[in-house]
Amino acid sequence: MQDEFYRIKRLPPYVIAEVNAMRAAARARGEDIIDLGMGNPDLPPPPHVIAKLAEVAARQDAHGYSASKGIPGLRKAQSAYYSRRFGVDLDPDTEVVVTLGSKEGLANLAQAITAPGDVVLAPNPSYPIHTFGFIIAGATIRSVPTTPDEAYFEALERAVRFTVPRPSVLVMGYPSNPTAEVADLAFYERVVAFAKKHKIWVLSDLAYSEIWFDGCPTPSILQVPGARDVAVEFTSMSKTYSMAGWRIGFAVGNKTLISALTRVKSYLDYGAFTPIQAAAVAALNGPQNIVEDNRLLYHRRRDILVEAFGRAGWDIPPPRASMFAWAPLPPALAHLGSLEFSKQLLTEAGVAVAPGVGYGEDGEGYVRIALVENEQRLRQAARNIRKYLQSMGVNTPAAKAGV
Repeated sequence: MQDEFYRIKRLPPYVIAEVNAMRAAARARGEDIIDLGMGNPDLPPPPHVIAKLAEVAARQDAHGYSASKGIPGLRKAQSAYYSRRFGVDLDPDTEVVVTLGSKEGLANLAQAITAPGDVVLAPNPSYPIHTFGFIIAGATIRSVPTTPDEAYFEALERAVRFTVPRPSVLVMGYPSNPTAEVADLAFYERVVAFAKKHKIWVLSDLAYSEIWFDGCPTPSILQVPGARDVAVEFTSMSKTYSMAGWRIGFAVGNKTLISALTRVKSYLDYGAFTPIQAAAVAALNGPQNIVEDNRLLYHRRRDILVEAFGRAGWDIPPPRASMFAWAPLPPALAHLGSLEFSKQLLTEAGVAVAPGVGYGEDGEGYVRIALVENEQRLRQAARNIRKYLQSMGVNTPAAKAGV
């Protein structure tokens, strides 16, 4: 009997799972681990959203199968969000589909539009579903940079000229997970023009649309005139409203792609639990103060992380958006590599981070730090890291000052 299945053979061991297993084992031993590894929000959803969930769940008629593409009220609420936030008017019937989180939507759209052997352009480093969703579907990945600069477009042009078959899909995500890089509208304009010229579909992951800093709101690719001819965009309730475990997201944009995703999903699921969808409507249509409050909280955490870790001897560039910092390894310990450094940070400092190599080979030399612990815990993490760095012979600011 065959025990190595075709698609499983295409999936390498999940590097980040190694650190996750070590973290779980340490906690099982009773150790206090400051977990900055997984982007799992530590904040609750708004009270009125939880109240709506309970209210609808108490109804006797709310427990049957739901709608795979999402209940009409939720698709209308997402359309209203795009209108007020981006000035983009969407048809909730043909340009919006509700997904079980953006991750499920990306994976199922990959299944819908990809044939074995298709070439897909995806960033490296990137959130794993951006590549492995298509690898599972049988595609071949050609990597492009994450940095939205001239080198990005040079890589796209090379890919079109020298790849056989020609690429059919371009995946991107800004603010980037894991690198926290951001893109502006001028960048999206060039992407749309490139995609139209070369007849390439564009999948934009905008999961961190509302976690932006320093007065620079993130744009949507759909703000570009004509973008809906080639592009769909994924958003999520997970980070914006602290509803990660609820698994509610959206795909919006090009009608052909939305129709394909809707059709595939109709075979695979009956949609999210109706009370959860009703609560998501309450989140999108109700008071939006949580969005600003969460943004300010992540902003404060970012500033504390950069300041406290810097004083501990680890300089971290301040991210411009997202709930992550993309941190180069301390130069004196760069030889360890991101996986070994992450392991040592866990065992010696009690701090969990995600090794950059887990997001692609170009992530080597970095770790991803999630802003999912409170300010006191971030400062404690910095103190633990300072002691670890000193034990490794790193000349930290505290050591220089004789502390």
